[in-house]
Amino acid sequence: MSLIGYARVSTAEQDLALQLDALNAAGASRIFEDRGISGAKTERPGLTAALSFLREGDTMVVWKLDRLGRSMTHLLQTVAELEGRGVGFKSLTENIDTTTPTGRLVFHIFGALGQFERDLIRERTNAGLAAAAARGRKGGRPIAVTTDKILRARELMASGLNVREAAARIKISKSALYAALKKDAM
Repeated sequence: MSLIGYARVSTAEQDLALQLDALNAAGASRIFEDRGISGAKTERPGLTAALSFLREGDTMVVWKLDRLGRSMTHLLQTVAELEGRGVGFKSLTENIDTTTPTGRLVFHIFGALGQFERDLIRERTNAGLAAAAARGRKGGRPIAVTTDKILRARELMASGLNVREAAARIKISKSALYAALKKDAM
């Protein structure tokens, strides 16, 4: 049963010293690092190596929650995967330790709050879309190929231009013109 540390800084100019000192003071027997990698990145070689290294009974320790997860959802998913493998999780700054009943409770409360936040965002988004639709607004990208552009493209192609040349003249992509011509033919 070992404490395995993970430390990450987002830019090459940042220093891991504070995190490394805290992880060593906590008793981490091995520390994996990612330098110059944003937390939003899915590819983090140090984290991947740490997760592969962990064995049942080990505890992954981080200096702060945001060092591990890209988002609350990702953090909860990662800790749930660790828990499923029999691996604990510890965050030093927030004083969370899932190897204790209290730590598990606190983390599950975080999870519930995260789910609540996602549900509220979804509700507000749907309400906003419904309100916009009631006012006659439609979401999504504006249509790039208008009826006038289709007519102009047909004229250009009738005069001998190919689809690529016609699309360039009316300033739309070749694929958008192909799709519009196909849809217009139906």
